[in-house]
Amino acid sequence: MDPSLLRERELFKKRALSTPAVEKRPAPSSDSSSSKKKKVKVEQGGSSSSKQNTDHSNGSFNLKALSGGSGYKFGVLAKIVNYMKTRHQRGDTHPLTLEEILDETQHLDIGLKQKQWLMSEALVNNPKIEVVDGKYAFKPKYNLKDKKALLRLLDKHDQRGLGGILLEDIEEGLPNAQKAIKALGDQIIFVNRPDKKKILFYNDKSCQFTVDEETGQPAASSCQASRKHGRCSRGGGAQ
Repeated sequence: MDPSLLRERELFKKRALSTPAVEKRPAPSSDSSSSKKKKVKVEQGGSSSSKQNTDHSNGSFNLKALSGGSGYKFGVLAKIVNYMKTRHQRGDTHPLTLEEILDETQHLDIGLKQKQWLMSEALVNNPKIEVVDGKYAFKPKYNLKDKKALLRLLDKHDQRGLGGILLEDIEEGLPNAQKAIKALGDQIIFVNRPDKKKILFYNDKSCQFTVDEETGQPAASSCQASRKHGRCSRGGGAQ
């Protein structure tokens, strides 16, 4: 081969090796572009969800968000029953209409379905609520008007050998219970159960008895005239 051609070929090789090669990338397809958009949307949705969770954890959770579920319905029912109990204990024993109850418990904004459920099922079937002429009132275990009614109840339990009555049941049914109990003085007796709950007994002064220190229950008694009539009966527990 001609020496001049060989020199040119060698020069061409050197120039080719010294020039950096640039790879041309293919243009992005429409599929990859749409997948990126989807990814962005997913991330945005995730951040929105996490924001809601943060709001809930910060205590800004709204009970009305569950207005269509059973949790909200039973929450309203529990609040109503507790409110009716509280007003009964403070002496407000007259019945209320459903609208009055919802107004006083700040639930006037509940839906028609919830109102219908309260009227047809929840309140009428609740053991702590009674219906009086289309209105609703609290229904305690013992419905006591005053201290005299309490003393008569305790005396009746004593005579029938039913034992005492739990203080919490009396407080539930007797308005201003502590004031009435204090006024009765030594006409009633307190006994503490092992579970720390208090029981009230009628104090029949014709009977004397001792209390078992381990059980907290009256253990032995000696009756005088009332024994003949079967009245000394404090051995029983709370009814």
